[in-house]
Amino acid sequence: MKLFNSLTNQIEEVTPINDKELKLYSCGPTVYDHIHIGNLVSFIYADTLARVLRTSKFKVTQIMNITDIDDKTIKRSQEEFPEEDPMSALHKLTIKYSELFKQDIEDVGNEVDKVKFINATESIDLMQSLIGKLIDSGAAYEADDGIYFSIEKYSKSGKKYGQLVKLSDASTSEARILNDEYDKENIHDFALWKTQRGNEPAWDFKLNDTNYKGRPGWHIECSAMSTNELGQPFDIHTGGIDLKFPHHENEIAQSTSGKNDDRLANIFFHNEHLLIDGRKMSKSLNNFFTLTDITSHSYDPLAFRLLVLQGHYRNQVNFTWESLEASQNRLKSLQELADLRWQPKELGVFKIDEEILSKIKNEAQSDLNIPQLLVIASQVQDEALNKLFNHDTISTLNHYLQLLDDILGLGLLTSSDITDKQKTLVQNRESFRSDNKYKEADNIRAELENQKIGLRDTAAGTIWYRL
Repeated sequence: MKLFNSLTNQIEEVTPINDKELKLYSCGPTVYDHIHIGNLVSFIYADTLARVLRTSKFKVTQIMNITDIDDKTIKRSQEEFPEEDPMSALHKLTIKYSELFKQDIEDVGNEVDKVKFINATESIDLMQSLIGKLIDSGAAYEADDGIYFSIEKYSKSGKKYGQLVKLSDASTSEARILNDEYDKENIHDFALWKTQRGNEPAWDFKLNDTNYKGRPGWHIECSAMSTNELGQPFDIHTGGIDLKFPHHENEIAQSTSGKNDDRLANIFFHNEHLLIDGRKMSKSLNNFFTLTDITSHSYDPLAFRLLVLQGHYRNQVNFTWESLEASQNRLKSLQELADLRWQPKELGVFKIDEEILSKIKNEAQSDLNIPQLLVIASQVQDEALNKLFNHDTISTLNHYLQLLDDILGLGLLTSSDITDKQKTLVQNRESFRSDNKYKEADNIRAELENQKIGLRDTAAGTIWYRL
């Protein structure tokens, strides 16, 4: 299994630190609203990576944080629940959008039950402990409005700030940044802990005889949770390319300060943006769609997953409704292939051999080359749909579909047979056609189409498919 490592800018072999399991940390959502489909991309790729690792016989432990305390969650909670106390309002808002997030990623095929989700608000003690250690090592300092990480002290200790991005002295600033947004053009000392402002949710934090009642900064949560759950260094850290700087760079600095090992994770896995009309999709630009927008247009959420996977994770994918329509059609074709297991006739000799299965695994393991995997799948599909499977070869189709499901997460094996009544209609239509009673045959076709069952007459016989 090989992956591109953002730390080295090279494709490397994935070698677990612990032979018994591979440890994976994925940056999760900030739960103040519905996530847009641009955000969904990172979670689809992270899920696909975990799937391929498992297919490659690795045992995978995957952790994902839920950011349920930051500027956005506080502001939105006070807007939605103005009569509630700040902590209760925050809890109500973030519980709501956490559940909606998990439902969204499940709807696009992610294996939610194989991920351990951890809320930032449940990990305050871990963050405070890490901040205390950073204070003791001299990498952090106290100020009137909170506790900050010193980039200068970190760099002077011999550590490199800029493992993921190229940074120069010209981009260095002695300014501090308090909010959870960030000037990506300049380096600032960043807040590890922020003292309470106004009517904000707050936790006590006693340090050096002073109580810095307040809340954590954005970056510290991932450092505290990832290392607590997975150790340090762990194997793979995933996230969108926009998180390389400052978020992941700051995670590395916080986590490695005062330690001999410069590594937070062996491999950083970054996916590119989803574009819409050639521009990055974002809420600030108001050019975004949610999964609800997709389903309201009668598209299957799995069609969006397929659209994403048709592009390589290190390349930008451009979303259009036309491309989604094409992905929906491709998904239906794959589902039609799966439905060959239920066809009424036992004709055909097509067989998927081990060479095909090996090629598919190899592409998946080659830096997640899912686009080329789908090319191979299309070739199999084109040949298979012209034939039917007999009982001697049906097992190879099941084996093939299981492999596609394991890697792609499209649920192809969840399809079921049509009813006995519908099978009888298919057989009756065949009889009418044999007797040249085409009007009666057409009436049956129309009846089945009303039941969302289409028919295709092939050289091997008539097969049905779902409309």
